[in-house]
Amino acid sequence: MSRFRSSRRALTTLGILFGLLAGAWGGGLLMFADSLGTEVEDRDTVTDAIVVLTGGSDRLSSGLALLEAGKGRKLLVSGVHKSVDLADLLRRAHLPAGEPASRVVLGHAADDTVGNAVETAAWMEAEGFASLRLVTAAYHMKRARLEFRRAMPRAVIVPHPVYPEAVKTREWWRWPGTASLLATEYTKYLAARLRHLFFPKLESKP
Repeated sequence: MSRFRSSRRALTTLGILFGLLAGAWGGGLLMFADSLGTEVEDRDTVTDAIVVLTGGSDRLSSGLALLEAGKGRKLLVSGVHKSVDLADLLRRAHLPAGEPASRVVLGHAADDTVGNAVETAAWMEAEGFASLRLVTAAYHMKRARLEFRRAMPRAVIVPHPVYPEAVKTREWWRWPGTASLLATEYTKYLAARLRHLFFPKLESKP
């Protein structure tokens, strides 16, 4: 009987702990979703570079528009597949080739967000740049900035979030696709925070 009581007590304790963790995760997800905002806060600051993380044509079009508007001297598109060149990228994004495109550099070394940060850090150092405007989806921005700050602790990073139409920022919980996306991204963000906490000096190779 004592073993049964001990087992039941242990299961109850585990259940309570799981409930607390689930509650904390759910509360954190709500704050994460609320922090995404609905528009770019800083549209005016001019930086040395503009960096676009692949993942949607709206990111590239935003990056090229910023380049054309003089918000940066060069544009790096990080995470491009090795078989894709600039003409392919512009064609797939339904964007015209022009003078701004001549100042676009494609990065083929990155496979994930950590790789994007490492690839960008190497490019920034080679170019002698000290500031960048980071263009990626709003839901990806917090994790991207976390990794970029780690790779470039002294660089000035200006966030430029993009808001894809398919991702519903208002009443997101009513849209299963958006809810799943935000839950996944929030979990990845937490994992990145924990990795930085326990492995602060870990470096990744491009």
